Amino acid sequence: MRVLANHRITRFDAWARAAGPGKSRFPEVFDTLPKFRILAFAFAAMMLLPTGIAAGQDDQPSSTQNQPITIQPLSTAQPAETPLATSGLPQVLEARVSSTADRARLVVDLSQQSEFALVSLSEPNRIAVDVRAERQKAVDQVEPAAPSGEGLIADYSVQQLGSERVRTTLELSQPAQVQQAYVLEAFDDQPARLVVDIIPATPEVFAANVERDLQQASSTEQPTPAVETVPGGSNIAAQSRPLIVIDPGHGGIDSGAEADNGVKEKDIVLDFALKLQDILLESGRFDVALTRQDDTYLRLEQRVMLARQNRADMFISIHADSFQQPEIRGASVYTRDENATDVLDKVLADQENKADVIAGLAAPHMAPQVVDILVDLLRREMRVQSYLAAQSIVHQLEPSVELRRFPVRQADFFVLQAPDVPSVLIELGFLSNNQDAANLMQGEWRDRTANAIARGISTYFDDARTATQMADTAQ
Repeated sequence: MRVLANHRITRFDAWARAAGPGKSRFPEVFDTLPKFRILAFAFAAMMLLPTGIAAGQDDQPSSTQNQPITIQPLSTAQPAETPLATSGLPQVLEARVSSTADRARLVVDLSQQSEFALVSLSEPNRIAVDVRAERQKAVDQVEPAAPSGEGLIADYSVQQLGSERVRTTLELSQPAQVQQAYVLEAFDDQPARLVVDIIPATPEVFAANVERDLQQASSTEQPTPAVETVPGGSNIAAQSRPLIVIDPGHGGIDSGAEADNGVKEKDIVLDFALKLQDILLESGRFDVALTRQDDTYLRLEQRVMLARQNRADMFISIHADSFQQPEIRGASVYTRDENATDVLDKVLADQENKADVIAGLAAPHMAPQVVDILVDLLRREMRVQSYLAAQSIVHQLEPSVELRRFPVRQADFFVLQAPDVPSVLIELGFLSNNQDAANLMQGEWRDRTANAIARGISTYFDDARTATQMADTAQ
């Protein structure tokens, strides 16, 4: 399942070609803040900025020119009589709920993918799930239904709100919160589906969620930001699942390092990136995009901006380098720092940063975008988060692969400079070392290593989610 990555890359390639060498269409940092809320102060900063209605993953064919549209704010009005669905909007085909004491799941079958939003309500305690859609049939009243099983959800109902919103209301038997929500593309005989997972919450957390949603609802009178769209596809807004952008280093005329047997770094890291993408997608927890999926060349700046343009929640650059001392071996994970951990780290960073020079395109210097204290805070926070991500990945790699001494390292890698995306660079090993080179060419070793990295990514986001919930509770 690489349709999402294909779509995102196609959009970026067209955008980059349109800009041309030496021109800049890069969005300002305020337009590319990461959507995944990591710590309370970062979330508070991002709440100052316009965001779109939450949406599931976009798996529709791409277009080189995305036409913006405006989505009206979600209504909280009472349901009105609605005619049969004739407007071409997505249709809600069916909604069903399964519930236990510690978990519940809502599944909404859709005729096509669509945006959705989640709202916590009190008196009585409820979670409302609004989808931009119509009912498949005319509905002018609430339709109650009983969930399968007993537990978090006492009952639920489906109703039309206005002409473009269908609301599924989950009546809670105890305080609860949304654990995750996402849209699955249609496949085989299965329609597109919105999936919402609910877990128990403390009364304090639920009350905080209600207050947050009330405040957001009170601000919907302001102009709603434009949302990207593609012909024949659903609108693209903030993703429900974290987006991981994987960057296979080098490509095209830039081969990177080379083993004694002629195997090139660009080929090894591309194969590895595709494998890691598959593992992450199969987990169902992440959306994934690759900066390249074939032997093409991308400037270093384009790699960084692809992550920023798509509002990635993590950027991972994959490399397998070489050094003049063949005895040096082992994997390591880098975060960005102007002061390298040691001389070797500085040499490796210098080698990677020369990629554009090798291709005949010197990477332009990106002027600092620290225009106020908000951006400065984000830069600091992203460095902290990058370091935490590196630690999490190394912790999972330790039992599986040979690591360098002090495997979490720092160097001034150009591709790690995004001020608003946690970014790490993974050196899988050294092609100049015979043992590392042999490992890198073994499918079993690549499988084991990719699975370890995927576990590290999952652990990082689990820890970040826990920290966010604790911060919310403390507010």
